[in-house]
Amino acid sequence: MAKVHEFWLVWLGTLSALVFKSVLLVGVVNYTEFFKAACGDVWSIVPTYNVYLAFLIMPLSLVLLLTGRCRFWLLLLGNCLLSVLFLFDLWHFRAFGTFLSLHVLSQTANLTNLGGSILSMAREEDILLFGDIPVLLVLAGLAHRRCEQPATGRRLAGCLLGLAVCYLFYAHYVFDLSAERGQRQYLFTVCWAPSQTVTGLSPLGYHLFDVYNYVADSRPLILTDSEKEAIAAWYRENREMRPDNEYKGMFAGQNLIFIQVESLESFYLKNSLGGKEITPNLNRLLKNSLYFPNFYEQVSNGTTADAEFMANTSIYPLRRGTEYFRYPNNTYNSLPKLMAKRGYTTLAIHPDNKSYWNWQYNMESIGYQLCLDSSNFLMEERIGLGLSDGSFFRQVAPILQERNRPFLAFMITLTNHTTFELPDEYKELEPDEKFAGTMLGRSFHTVHYTDRQIGNFLALLDQGNLLDNTVIVIYGDHTGVHRFYSQEINAITPADTWWQDNHHKVPFLIYQKGLTGQGIMTSGGQIDILPTVAYLMGIDEQEYGHTAIGRNLLNTGKDFAVLTDGQLMGQVADEREQAHVVQGWEVADKIICSSYYGKR
Repeated sequence: MAKVHEFWLVWLGTLSALVFKSVLLVGVVNYTEFFKAACGDVWSIVPTYNVYLAFLIMPLSLVLLLTGRCRFWLLLLGNCLLSVLFLFDLWHFRAFGTFLSLHVLSQTANLTNLGGSILSMAREEDILLFGDIPVLLVLAGLAHRRCEQPATGRRLAGCLLGLAVCYLFYAHYVFDLSAERGQRQYLFTVCWAPSQTVTGLSPLGYHLFDVYNYVADSRPLILTDSEKEAIAAWYRENREMRPDNEYKGMFAGQNLIFIQVESLESFYLKNSLGGKEITPNLNRLLKNSLYFPNFYEQVSNGTTADAEFMANTSIYPLRRGTEYFRYPNNTYNSLPKLMAKRGYTTLAIHPDNKSYWNWQYNMESIGYQLCLDSSNFLMEERIGLGLSDGSFFRQVAPILQERNRPFLAFMITLTNHTTFELPDEYKELEPDEKFAGTMLGRSFHTVHYTDRQIGNFLALLDQGNLLDNTVIVIYGDHTGVHRFYSQEINAITPADTWWQDNHHKVPFLIYQKGLTGQGIMTSGGQIDILPTVAYLMGIDEQEYGHTAIGRNLLNTGKDFAVLTDGQLMGQVADEREQAHVVQGWEVADKIICSSYYGKR
């Protein structure tokens, strides 16, 4: 009997430890639950933790079907595997604000050269996820002789499993289906913020629900006629149909170069360290640019790939998984196609391998006639993830000089990627001591380096007389140091307001040599790049208004941007407009998942 008691001690200890770890993760992603408990509102969170127990009891009850010492080791193995899963969830949340999903795990090809970035997400407190393992290991080790299976083991396993499943059905009915809208907990519902799903279902419940959604998403989406009409109606309501202004066709016929800058945030611009500007070249370009200071990142799980996708299609990225991996064959009414109709040659240039983010295949689907990747460059200098920005721009300049004109060239940079590695000989800034050893301090050096290489690149274009008839579009693909290391930034003291919080802003500027600079205060995001640039290039709104979700920021009466979690930046006229603009993300999901515009 003593050994049977030993087993139950390990079983209950494992259950208690996994509940603690689940609550610990929920505390990281959503402090609300802890605030409720701290304020004495314990009864309001009892249903939530009952759901946690139900999901954990389901797999643990199956252990009761086994006999002997293998039950102990299976409990330990399951505990270890879940602890590792929770650890990776925690790291992924710190990096991207979401937990792992099967869609994300299908993108493992992107892990090349990212070991340092992944490990930089680790924290000392993560060891708490494994603190129970040694204790339970000792208890299991004491069970050195075979334990007899309790006579009620199979019955008890069936009862526990049945009770857990029944409670989850009950909870779904009570909290999802029957409750008033304002009181719903949205347990088995795909929410705007994945953290809400994790909080409601528990981390284990989230992953089981993710498996269900993954299988459901694997089936092709076939839209009904009413759903197609709803999408068309959304676009009709979205179009503003305003009279043209002085920006229409301002740069028509000129070459167009896009530079998507890795992890470039707005707070770097117009600020200095030790008397030196962090981004002197970008600051100089602002004097001859249309600059949008209230411009926001809107990327989802695809980060860099999502930014590319939005800039070229004006369609929001998928909220689960990445369109580059799930739907690489889709075609869209894209910027390269619009420019090609006007006699432009189009090329996309990437300093990394073409398989990264399934890049080349997708860029060809989007409509680029020529794609160049790392195999087309001499890898003479590597920094961080790959070819240095300096070498990349030096090799790109003659390629553009030889292009048939007019052309559209789309390129991205690499060096300012986490973990912000830069050889000492390239470091020119002298950050304060408080930044020593921090990712923020390291990012100051890499962004200053990238800024210098952008300046050198434009100088090369100017020397070849290419800049006189060329427009340069520069924007950040997503926030970097604030996205991945906000906790570390908050610990730096004394704090300065200019770097403490970037508020999801990335730079967006459109430069033309000799242009009188102008700040456009309208709030917008990456979804608005295509309509804004197309308008400047003289493309009529009729050619893209029925496919672009974004707005022309140079001719709009609206002032907002919707982030990937549904958060609204700027302001809307009323609740109806708010509901409409937020619905744009759902419209985008249906467009992508149904291959609304066809496949190549």
